[in-house]
Amino acid sequence: MKLTDVATSRLITQQILGTKFTTIKDLVGWMGAMQAQDYPMSKWAVGVRLPGLTERKIEAAIDNAEIIRTHLLRPTWHVVSADDIYWMLELTAPQIKASMKSRHKDLGLSESILTKSNTIIEKTLSGGKSLTRDELMGEIQKAKIPTDENRLSHLLMWAELSGIVGSGTSKAGKQTYALLEERVPKPKAMKKEEALGKLAKRYFTSHGPATLQDFVWWSGLSVGDAKSALEMAKPGLVSETIDSQIYWFDNSFSMTRREKDSVYLLPAYDEIIISYRDRSASLFFEHNNLTISNNGIFRPVIVVNGQVIGLWKRTIKKEKVIVETEFFERPNQITKQLIENAAMQFGNFLEKETEIKQAA
Repeated sequence: MKLTDVATSRLITQQILGTKFTTIKDLVGWMGAMQAQDYPMSKWAVGVRLPGLTERKIEAAIDNAEIIRTHLLRPTWHVVSADDIYWMLELTAPQIKASMKSRHKDLGLSESILTKSNTIIEKTLSGGKSLTRDELMGEIQKAKIPTDENRLSHLLMWAELSGIVGSGTSKAGKQTYALLEERVPKPKAMKKEEALGKLAKRYFTSHGPATLQDFVWWSGLSVGDAKSALEMAKPGLVSETIDSQIYWFDNSFSMTRREKDSVYLLPAYDEIIISYRDRSASLFFEHNNLTISNNGIFRPVIVVNGQVIGLWKRTIKKEKVIVETEFFERPNQITKQLIENAAMQFGNFLEKETEIKQAA
């Protein structure tokens, strides 16, 4: 296996180059968790892996609590299957909470304030309510709890990490919060050792080939816990060593050779880029700063045969979406035609006409 094979293999394991799933919940469950702070783009991350799906169907899956959008792992926003939300939170939330203590001290968010805020949020949402961020902010402010200087984000994240809230039913196109246990029944708690092994197995199966360092980055676990998790998952994995790096993947994986080029317009923060510490298999070093900004903004990418060859952006109008491309190196005409096809698929996903403006 070569580094280019790693890139192609990841397209397969991540269900981009063909998928074996038909439902949104099963696809997200396979992936473990998918980064989702850019909400519109996170829906396309699911859509590109389930061809023929529309944005509205993914919104319906969130409204129906088949998948939940919340904070876990590193942490940042992720979408996760309802079947996995509790054990993933129980495994990753303690370390995230510990990492937030210093910032909470700076913001004056004491344990008593965090507990009070959780109580207010739980009481306000009780009875199946779904409320927006602004609506919850008003209730928190009534209790004289400050919400400025990003305090509100910390209070809401704390409620998520405490397992109190998750994503609710959208309201007038806005995301909401709802009580998690009213949306998803809480199962019996999973032991930490079992959860560690399960998370590692899930990651290396759905994101492999990948290294231990990649898993540490993606999961947010300590190095010690990540090593233990990998050891537990190893009976179902195999490895390849490339340039002194050990890559792990499911022992049933088989890479089929394909004659035709594969071309995808992948969203900002897609797992094919963001879920690895070392992104060199898909992203050349000289293109890194063009793709990822200094402050950590991941741009939408054009991927050809596993390699990032350029960027794209969309402008959404009432009746159409305009897709514009920018290339690191000029592609051939066949590739440009395949990019047009991929842009049309994105327009179909949004249920809009597509206007394409390709760079020369």
